[in-house]
Amino acid sequence: MLRRVVLQTFRQGLAQSFFKRNAASLSESAVTQHPIETSEEAGAKSGSKQKNGDESGNTVVVAPPEFRFMYPEFLPDPTMERRNKLKEKLERMDMLQRRSIIEIPEFYTGSIMAVTVADSNSPNKFACFVGICIQRGGSGLQAWFILRNVVDRQGVEILYEMYCPLIQKIEVLRLERRLDESLLYLRDALPEYSTFPFEMEAERRLNNSVVPINPIKVKLRPRPWLERWERQNLQGVEDLNLPQRYYDRAKEVAKPWEKYDLMLQYRKTIPAEEQEKIYAEVHSQLQQQDLKRKIKRRRGPSSEQ
Repeated sequence: MLRRVVLQTFRQGLAQSFFKRNAASLSESAVTQHPIETSEEAGAKSGSKQKNGDESGNTVVVAPPEFRFMYPEFLPDPTMERRNKLKEKLERMDMLQRRSIIEIPEFYTGSIMAVTVADSNSPNKFACFVGICIQRGGSGLQAWFILRNVVDRQGVEILYEMYCPLIQKIEVLRLERRLDESLLYLRDALPEYSTFPFEMEAERRLNNSVVPINPIKVKLRPRPWLERWERQNLQGVEDLNLPQRYYDRAKEVAKPWEKYDLMLQYRKTIPAEEQEKIYAEVHSQLQQQDLKRKIKRRRGPSSEQ
């Protein structure tokens, strides 16, 4: 009985090894007939396709890396509980459709902007506000930005939803960046850092020029402040001139290890592959919209009538 069991298991092992050898030979023959492309070959093939597209006159979809800073609202919310591929796709389509109606220019935190909004209570049915962008955030159709200006010695801030249908025009009067990503400390700064005339004209800028970084450092008023600015790593603020105990307390509550936490950074960002797909799609659509606007400008208002 034991011999029969041993012989049966031996025969099964032979059959399995024979089947594995045949499968390996078949896979090798399939690979020789249809070789697998390496990353370099795939890149060369995609490059040849792009070249062929250039020769045939088709536009090549290549998103520049600056798009991550120019249009951060196209990236979805990285929180996994809020991710929905279909919703994100539909939102991008609505955002591009809105951009085809009004021009939303490139701007950053620190840029001086003028926003015109439809207002039924205004005599002209429109209201225009000029201010410096102190913060921007949100993703998708919930993207927003805050403008600040000092009017009659009173600080005024307005939060605009970027894709709100009430917005009629967005104009960048001075395109520049600051040393910090958020300028909320202007609320505790002197008024001259946030005062801009409503008659300010737009500054001319070359198409391919680099966005300048304004190295100005703001002087804050004496305490009390709206936030504990000494606990934030601010580059655009002068020395706060605080007692040493405030800086010692800031070191105690600081979390310097967070910049080394890779999982924390991973949860706060979108994968690079997904970003490339999104911005490639956005880039192609924005190129078509820019071409249409240029054609309309060349034809002039008489052609539209």
